[in-house]
Amino acid sequence: MSIQIDRRTLLAVVGLTAFAPTACAEDLKGSDWRSYKQRFVSPDGRVIDTGNGDVSHSEGQGFGMILAFAAEDRATFASMWSWTKTHLSRTDTGLLAWRFDPSQSDPVKDPNNATDGDLLIAWALLRAAGAWNVPEYAQESQSLRAAILREACTSHAGRRVLLPGRLGFLADDVAILNPSYYVWPALDAFARLEPLWNDVISDGADLIGVAAFGTWGLPTDWIQLDAAGLVQPAAGHPARFGFDAVRVPLYLQMSGRTAELGRFSRYWRETEKAGGWPAWIDVTSGAVAPYAASDGVKAIAFSTLDRKPSTPQSTEDYYSETLRRLTNLPVK
Repeated sequence: MSIQIDRRTLLAVVGLTAFAPTACAEDLKGSDWRSYKQRFVSPDGRVIDTGNGDVSHSEGQGFGMILAFAAEDRATFASMWSWTKTHLSRTDTGLLAWRFDPSQSDPVKDPNNATDGDLLIAWALLRAAGAWNVPEYAQESQSLRAAILREACTSHAGRRVLLPGRLGFLADDVAILNPSYYVWPALDAFARLEPLWNDVISDGADLIGVAAFGTWGLPTDWIQLDAAGLVQPAAGHPARFGFDAVRVPLYLQMSGRTAELGRFSRYWRETEKAGGWPAWIDVTSGAVAPYAASDGVKAIAFSTLDRKPSTPQSTEDYYSETLRRLTNLPVK
């Protein structure tokens, strides 16, 4: 599947996506953004996962580019994208390798992609192309979107599904999926330009709607879809509403899908009354993490409950600090 784009269409794309960062992004400017860059972004644009051995991911590059756009930091945005293209680009698939480990002689051993990282980066490029009038970004976003549709989307059990990566997630008539990889504001933006995304959106929304397990009807980090269409927590993975699945309510909020937040609100209200928010909960057994949720997860909970965080500042690791800042970016 390929999508052709000529210069006139390219300029139209730039015009369609020419919207500025929202007022809520003001929190990211100034000292807050400088602090984030100092702690997590190298001078050449690599976003560093300080909680995971200082590796980098396409997902982290995408988060960083979204935050740099919100901060209106064009130079850092450009350096992040330049680093990503230099180190993660795959000319054979048009996608991005998912992981870079600077401690290894071959920092990019695994050529597989992480589809959420590809989506985030394509979305960041699309937004920057419109707001900053950079046609090259629009073209690069379009190329990446086309590669995602071609390489990481497939039909399974009568649904158009978004695979977490192009390799390793289809076996024995079962598709292994990650609900948090459905980056709704990005998918919505793509669908406004290319109707091919509409089936991905509608079928993905149905999947996440039925991925409702345990007492509170929560999705798990990983789910499986069998050939008969049954959705369950994925075999071989902990049945947890945890570090991945917590992004499901985040992206719902960012895309304006607030009517779908009820199960998450109920979970956070009731667990807060019972003693606080754990880092994860096993939806099958009810077991919870022996440690509390990070400040980033708490920020998502507070936002879902339409409350201000009790701790507006934090000095936690890359992932927590990134989640916390993303809750300030309603971009619908």
